Amino acid sequence: MEKCKTNGTANTSECSHHVMAMECYMVLSTPAQKMAVAVLCSIVGTLCILENLLVLYLIFSSPRIHKKPSYLLISSLALADLLASIIFVCSFVHFHVFNGTDSSKDIFLLKLGGVTTSFTASLGSLLLMAFDRYICIHRPSEYKVIVTKRRALVALAVLWATTMSIAFLPLMGWNCCLLHSTCSELFPFVDNKYLSSWISLVLILLVAIVYAYVHVLYKAHKHVAYMQTHQAGQQKAKMRMDVMLTKTLMIVLMVLMTCWSPALALMAYSAFAELDDHIRTVFAFCSTLCLVNSMVNPIIYALRSRELHSSLRGVSSWFRRKLTWLGISASNPEADSTQKSSTLGTICEDAVCNTDIQVLKD
Repeated sequence: MEKCKTNGTANTSECSHHVMAMECYMVLSTPAQKMAVAVLCSIVGTLCILENLLVLYLIFSSPRIHKKPSYLLISSLALADLLASIIFVCSFVHFHVFNGTDSSKDIFLLKLGGVTTSFTASLGSLLLMAFDRYICIHRPSEYKVIVTKRRALVALAVLWATTMSIAFLPLMGWNCCLLHSTCSELFPFVDNKYLSSWISLVLILLVAIVYAYVHVLYKAHKHVAYMQTHQAGQQKAKMRMDVMLTKTLMIVLMVLMTCWSPALALMAYSAFAELDDHIRTVFAFCSTLCLVNSMVNPIIYALRSRELHSSLRGVSSWFRRKLTWLGISASNPEADSTQKSSTLGTICEDAVCNTDIQVLKD
């Protein structure tokens, strides 16, 4: 590809006539690269859509589950990841694989704002969930008083309103065309200062998430050490629960940093140095890792939940009964087992927030 200068100061004529050298941002130059991105986006995007639709269905089809604040936060995460997978895959494949351009700058920035909203809301939902676990461990006796359904809904409303306002700032005027400022080398029409500000916001979100989970890990480790000196039957069960919690949180942090670090690092690097075509091609592939994060989130946060797992078993059992056309009014042993499992799951989840309050307050 011929080298293009994409980080210069945009002028009004170029922007208004949409001749801002858009081909300079289409960095996938070989059929193999385009095929790889198309296959990756198709597979990961489809799985992401199906998983998050399933999570939303399981939550809102159960009156008991969707009233709980923690599951409202999970549903916000699922919605954000669902929107991210749809908007990102369609826009990314259309632009990089088919080299398609939009009819105007505003349409491009509208789609970019949708991608930014969904990914930022996904991280914001992860932050709210991290603080939910933080409060659960730090103040277990007051958890149900502090974390209520109303407060969860207010927090989610503020989160989505804030992320949308920030994401659509380029469309509302903070872009290099209207400001005649330096354009980003990675995103057309995006002002370099806006990109730097968004990177800073994401880094703050990630640091806050890591801080909350590291604190939870510390409390869980402290609890396990205490339980090892009091090896009673119920305490052994609680110790196993803390070990499982620790493993889950380690997976959370590893996945989060693995998926977001490469893209953020290249974005930050682009603000201080010129990028060649190779680095921008690498960024195109790294940005798909954020989509992988949206695919993994339902598995880590939702489908590992005992209540949602029990609800999934109930739905599967219902479909099997419909397909076999058997037992119109007969009792189904598997359904009874599912109901018991759901009850046990609720008890286990409550136990996580009430594990030895005395120890957690030390």
